[in-house]
Amino acid sequence: MSLPFDPIAEARRQWTVRWGEQPAAPMAAVTSIMRAQQILLAELNAILAEHGLTFARYEALVLLHFSRRGSLPLGKIGERLQVHRTSVTNLVDGLEKADLVRRRPHDTDRRATLAEITDKGREVVIRATEQLNAAGFGLDALARDDLEAVTRVLAKLRKDAGDFD
Repeated sequence: MSLPFDPIAEARRQWTVRWGEQPAAPMAAVTSIMRAQQILLAELNAILAEHGLTFARYEALVLLHFSRRGSLPLGKIGERLQVHRTSVTNLVDGLEKADLVRRRPHDTDRRATLAEITDKGREVVIRATEQLNAAGFGLDALARDDLEAVTRVLAKLRKDAGDFD
């Protein structure tokens, strides 16, 4: 459902009238980022639904697919995806229920449990990734230079927030 106007531009106009242009610029930027995230997540989840995945489950599956042994401790998954251990448990539960991963004990650490990608999980993540690649991960409207600029600008924000060193 498309609006006949840009609600973020209108919010910026209203913000400028009430608080000035200086605070209106970051408000418009953050609102744009959040709205873009909603749009992209909906689009990617629609593609991934064909494979019985959400974007969060897809990320976990890709992480396992890329790992050297096809398995990682649940704590490491949470660390890499930057989510709480409860979220990891829920992600792995859903993937395990779909027979895309299986839990197994860690070989050397009795306190740890590994999530291991199954052959079916590898097949699904490959097919899903091919579809996401073909769809440009929902960013087909942006030229290559725009994609690089977005990545570069958001990396500054992420680094300043301590997301990485």
